[in-house]
Amino acid sequence: MIELTRLNGQKLYLNCDLLKYAETSPDTLLTLVTGDKIVVRESCAEVIALALAWRAGVLRSAWPDAAGALNVLLGQAKP
Repeated sequence: MIELTRLNGQKLYLNCDLLKYAETSPDTLLTLVTGDKIVVRESCAEVIALALAWRAGVLRSAWPDAAGALNVLLGQAKP
């Protein structure tokens, strides 16, 4: 879940898996896979950065040694 801010200053927490589109018009309009639309204060770039950071955290939790394993697969480190 990422923390975002509605235009009135109220915080909301969004499950990133529900994001379908992010548009700037001039406010950031998020369209969810459910068809719901949410307007937030954060820019599209900020929403993307938050979503990527959240996803990276999930992957780090699921596979803490991923970086080392990938380096071994790419031949950049010894097993």
